[in-house]
Parts: sequence; structure tokens; C-alpha cells
Amino acid sequence: MPLDQALAGRTFASTPPYTVSVEKIAEFTTAIGADTSQGAEVAPLTFPIVVAFRAMAALLTDPEVGIELHNVVHGDQRFAQTRPIRAGDEITATLTVDSLRSAAGMDMIGTRTEIASVTGEHLGTAHATLVHRGGGK
Repeated sequence: MPLDQALAGRTFASTPPYTVSVEKIAEFTTAIGADTSQGAEVAPLTFPIVVAFRAMAALLTDPEVGIELHNVVHGDQRFAQTRPIRAGDEITATLTVDSLRSAAGMDMIGTRTEIASVTGEHLGTAHATLVHRGGGK
């Protein structure tokens, strides 16, 4: 069964604040094999996935939405940075479903996650496309 088209345009609650630390940046950098030339104080461009995924979890696990996790494939991911994330930043993520299209038994869910400091400074945006096969198969 296709997802309810009313999902398009829905914004989910912001994630709790996440404190970025030198240790968390180092762990992430090591995990992805990133260049460390900027030092441990500046996070790699893809670091916002740490909080963006927490926002995505709210979408994926909301029983009212009806997404079946075992039927989801991650189709696309992009990041746009307003300013680098640094150790000491406290950040949150707010996810909005920008688009929802159903075709051939699949739902293509386009999301936009705004990453901001707890003081409201915009740090970047993560865009993702999820493909969901409906029908409980």
C-alpha cells in the first residue's frame, strides 16, 4: 500500500542537541577514512549524518507514517555546508519530507534535513532519497 501523500511537506521535531567533540570527529574521520589535514577540530563535510540520521529515524519509526524498515533502500544522499562544523558546536537536525512519489509499487521519499546550532545558526543541509516498497512483502 502506498504511503499517504499527506506526508509530503511534513516537518518532524528537531533532534535533541548533540555536542560535537574532538573525539567524535576523530572517530567519524577514522570510520570514513577522511583526510585529516584540517585537524581534529573541524568535522568532515559528511559529519552531519550523525544527527541527520537521528532525524531520519523519527520518520522511519513513526507508526503513523507506515514505513516498513525492511522494505527501505537508501537511494541518494547529498550535503550542502553553510559553515564547517567544529568541536564544541551543539547541533540539532530538523527533517522535512520535501516530496513523495509513488510508482510501480514503490514510494520515493525525498527528505531535507536542516542542520543548525542550538543558537539557530544554519550549518548545512542534508538531502536524502529513500525508496520504500509498500505492501508488506
